[in-house]
Amino acid sequence: MTNNDVRSKARTKPLAIAVAASMLLVGAGAASAAPGPATEAGPALTATVPAGPGAPAETGPLTNTAHLDFLMDTVPLTPVAGHTTYKLDEMPSAQAPWTYADKKADGSYGRVGGGDLDPATGHWTQGAYNADDIARTAVVYLRHWQQTGDAASKERAFQALRSLTFLQTTDGPNAGNVVLWQQSDGSLTPSAKPVELPDPSDSAESYWLARTVWALGEGFTAFQDDDPDFAGFLQDRLHLALGSLNKQSLAKYGTYDTADGVQVPAWLIAGGADASAEAVLGLSSYVSSVPGDELAATALDRLSEGVAAMSSGSASQWPFGAIMPWNKSQTLWHAWGGMAPAAVATASEVLDQPALLEAAVKDTAQFTPQLLAAGGPDNAWSPTPGEAQIAYGVDSRVQSLVATARAADAPGLLDLAAVTAGWFFGANPSGAPAYNPATGTAIDGIEPDGRVNPNSGAESTIHALLTMLALDADPALKSAAVGINRTVSTHGLSVVEAESGTITGEGTVVRPSSAWTGEANLSGGAYVDLKAGASLDIPLPASDQPHNIYPIVNRGIAPSGSTAWTSAKGPLGTTENGGAGEQGITDAPGILFPYSLKRALSAGLTAVVGTTNGNVALDALLLQPQISKVSVSGARGDSTLYVSAAGSTTVKEVDIPDGCTMVQRQYDSSGQPVAGAKNDAGTRSGRVTVAPGGFTMVTFLGH
Repeated sequence: MTNNDVRSKARTKPLAIAVAASMLLVGAGAASAAPGPATEAGPALTATVPAGPGAPAETGPLTNTAHLDFLMDTVPLTPVAGHTTYKLDEMPSAQAPWTYADKKADGSYGRVGGGDLDPATGHWTQGAYNADDIARTAVVYLRHWQQTGDAASKERAFQALRSLTFLQTTDGPNAGNVVLWQQSDGSLTPSAKPVELPDPSDSAESYWLARTVWALGEGFTAFQDDDPDFAGFLQDRLHLALGSLNKQSLAKYGTYDTADGVQVPAWLIAGGADASAEAVLGLSSYVSSVPGDELAATALDRLSEGVAAMSSGSASQWPFGAIMPWNKSQTLWHAWGGMAPAAVATASEVLDQPALLEAAVKDTAQFTPQLLAAGGPDNAWSPTPGEAQIAYGVDSRVQSLVATARAADAPGLLDLAAVTAGWFFGANPSGAPAYNPATGTAIDGIEPDGRVNPNSGAESTIHALLTMLALDADPALKSAAVGINRTVSTHGLSVVEAESGTITGEGTVVRPSSAWTGEANLSGGAYVDLKAGASLDIPLPASDQPHNIYPIVNRGIAPSGSTAWTSAKGPLGTTENGGAGEQGITDAPGILFPYSLKRALSAGLTAVVGTTNGNVALDALLLQPQISKVSVSGARGDSTLYVSAAGSTTVKEVDIPDGCTMVQRQYDSSGQPVAGAKNDAGTRSGRVTVAPGGFTMVTFLGH
């Protein structure tokens, strides 16, 4: 993976996953959530639309492209060897979005490129525009045009696709690959400063190549009847991109690499289910229009298979059914490029392969509720939660929930989609709207403590608009989502550090210079090194319900005995200290992973003890309530989502506010209504029933 957010990181110090950020930031428009000052250097272009919070209206459209329109600029396209585009001689310019938009003191925005500006040349050390954002901008305008008939969006989609295809290399050994960065004068930046991989950026497949496939696929479908000549050009460029992929990752189809003893598909684009998923979205659109195109259909089939193969865990095993994004780590989940469930759900319909849908259902119906209950749509678990939240990650969840709900006919996923989309309207750690439908602006991120990055770069704007398009397309979902503007509370996964415990015998707290292991992050930047015969007594907060306990162990490859975990009521289970499996393609030997225990910790107990018969590195404990919950409120009233990690049906007694009745909708672990459950019926009974591994949405209705 590569980091395309050097400018953002240089200006703002990330507060979480600092060491791992360079491994995670795979989209050029991604922005750290830590606020940074407005940058005055370079073209200080000011938005003509007002800035500030706006209340969404259920009756009017939420999608407002005004800010994205402002980010768009005319790009002169001077002919250069290996780069051309549609009707370049007739139209020697195109349009592309600036990468960043810094909010100024007066509330307006200044368009900014990536990296530092050289005043002498007007060039940025990265560039003004990037292929990642150009591709996704094209998708926004394509969908907006197709959904509303807006002629201006059609033209901007056309111009963005012309700009994007200019960045694609047309001949030579790198034919089909894509240059990432472009300056405002139209010149290309094959090698950014500092160096990014691949370098030059068109020397190998990349996330921006995958996103190019996404835009080309949706572009062909949109233009095939309206402008067949242009659609034919996009089809040729899609074939060029697929030819490149077939020489690179897809040439490895059917082979597997080893990652800490686990077999992982070797044919994912840039090793990522994240990158591959975005290509799958474009290929699904294209193949649905041209099912006889064997080149595209084969690529779609193989990439979808690889993405689905990255599904991991279950309702009671970390990562709880998530599709893992990177084949080089079993314990780093991130939301950058997190469209994997949407991709395989959509592909399952296009390819008529129901098996693909299983991975999407597990991710959306089991992992996503746990994500929401742990504090909301964090951008990474590594493996503990606690990362900032950005529009990209939120939109990826919404898109995946909506696509999987449609493909699986699972209405429960739409309840989850409404809660997730409420993030944009104020149901987030800041308590304020993250998207303004009056201006089309979206903040660049929110830290766990609620601090906001007020800037509104291309990536944040793009993904906010993709969610708004999805909501506008479904009036019932839109009404539910805009009716949620406050997260009252969350109660889900939590972390207790091993170093908070008491060591008996030989052991010590170790604080390495870096928390990043090469694959994951040590929680709290420290761990406890216990020797054979030692024990660690870890205090826990009191709880009125059972918890699943997941000791996070940094297992080495060599066998090293095991650690037995006990509570005051007896044994809970054991974890292995070593025997992690062959390192393979990962960047570090061993694995830092939260392991399941056989028994849950009983309610009321306030400590667990780990006793080892070999050397072990203990990082932390993940605590998972057997019933987690998310409480939200807004114009549509008060609701609570109850999420089960229990092995049997659970009944919770709840208080019903005076004068209210309670409606509950019960869903199983696949998001389907529970057979025989009394859903959508008002009751004064305060008994909430939650299916094993499923979830229940409860709403209080006033009289």
